[in-house]
Amino acid sequence: MVDGVRVEAIGWTQFAAPPDIEWTTDADGGDALVEFAGRACYESWDKPNPATATNATYLRHVLQVGHLAALEHGTATLFVRGVSRALTHELVRHRHLSFSELSPRQALGVAPAIEPPSVAADPELHARFAAATESAVAAYQELLAGLEARAAGQTDAPLRRKQARQEARAVLPNAMPTQVVITANYRAWRHFVAMRASAHADLELRLLALACLAELRRIAPNAFADFVVTQLPDGTAVASTPFVGEN
Repeated sequence: MVDGVRVEAIGWTQFAAPPDIEWTTDADGGDALVEFAGRACYESWDKPNPATATNATYLRHVLQVGHLAALEHGTATLFVRGVSRALTHELVRHRHLSFSELSPRQALGVAPAIEPPSVAADPELHARFAAATESAVAAYQELLAGLEARAAGQTDAPLRRKQARQEARAVLPNAMPTQVVITANYRAWRHFVAMRASAHADLELRLLALACLAELRRIAPNAFADFVVTQLPDGTAVASTPFVGEN
């Protein structure tokens, strides 16, 4: 968990080498699969180059030369909680990631509105934020009550009640909490982290990218080993990699 953002890896690549291939590696899962895919391109099972004999050094070489297609074979699925709908509106711009997000009809009651850190740090701005979100929720409840009352007694009342929630949610703010399951291959995850863990990214999104990186390193340490996390003067963190080219 990073500053309220909660990320858990719930699914990732497994690997089983073909029994007729005389090759071993010191890694497993997605890291091993990426190495296998790369070596399959050149039949380099006997590891002729000592500089790339380990999984870590081989994957680093893959990154150095930009042979990133091999990274597309490894995948990870992360379950994200404690983020706002403003954040997930940004997430969908990463079209190589796949999403399953909480329906807005279920958002109320999950958690309080997600407040931007800079707003929360200022008492006056915090008060304005709280008043605005509380007003929006009150408007939602009033609209919902009116629409449900109109639906009462109708022959299709269950459908109309569902539609009432759909229509009333139009006034809910982007600060409402949500949760989302995200699946992507390692190449797409690396691009997401490189773009969103930078100092130029929105802080909430940067915190998410850093939390995702921590989980990705846990399940595929060598595929994400090159990212360096550093602290900024304001106390927040960023992550960067020296490898940016692709072939």
